[in-house]
Amino acid sequence: MDRGPHTIIRLSETASTNKDAMRLALAGENLPLWVTAERQSAGRGRAGRTWVSTVGNLHASVALSVTVPAALAGQLALVSGVALYEAVHAVARPAKNIGLRLKWPNDILLGAAKIGGILVESTTARGRSDFIAVIGFGLNIVSAPDGLGRAATSLRAIGVETSADAVIVTLAQELDVWLERWDDARGFDVIGRAWMERAGPLGERITINSGQGPVHGTYQGLNETGGLVAEVEGKRETITFGDVMLAAAADTSDDG
Repeated sequence: MDRGPHTIIRLSETASTNKDAMRLALAGENLPLWVTAERQSAGRGRAGRTWVSTVGNLHASVALSVTVPAALAGQLALVSGVALYEAVHAVARPAKNIGLRLKWPNDILLGAAKIGGILVESTTARGRSDFIAVIGFGLNIVSAPDGLGRAATSLRAIGVETSADAVIVTLAQELDVWLERWDDARGFDVIGRAWMERAGPLGERITINSGQGPVHGTYQGLNETGGLVAEVEGKRETITFGDVMLAAAADTSDDG
């Protein structure tokens, strides 16, 4: 993956930073290209969910040129999760023991409460041998939305004062570091270990919903390509798509 200097475009408002980044990339802008906005009017999360956008929170997307097989593009969510974890950890200092952790495939939590998420989208462009990946980051810095049916929080809620601009600078640096270690999927073993070190303990009770009803099991790590490994009814299974809910979150939510 060839990465030159980052360009960051800052907007006061837009419909979707992911859409903007993809449009600009397809128009031939130099990559990597970041687009940030104070507010999004049509922000999206995974599976088409709405991402509530509040001024002061982070809404940012980066467009990259990627040469890995399209089947491995999903690994970018895990690479980006580690980078976002490290960026939040950096700006949260000297706060200690804030309970920061990752949840497969694309969430960052404080304890059992969601504080951020990642959305990876990709497309091929005519005349290119690579494809364009856009990684969208949302992070609750000053506030968290209500009425989600699941716990959510913000950095301000735990006494951490920072800004979206401070986070984006650190995040861009961390993403470069972890993309280099990923090495177009050749270094996924490094990413997998780093991700698991920042996730929950093996054996943690989880519920998986892949669209055909909830399945209960225990978390057993990642496989060699980034799939979630779970023990379900005494058998180890690999999950490549679906939502995961932690047992602690399920105790306070009926939203799977």
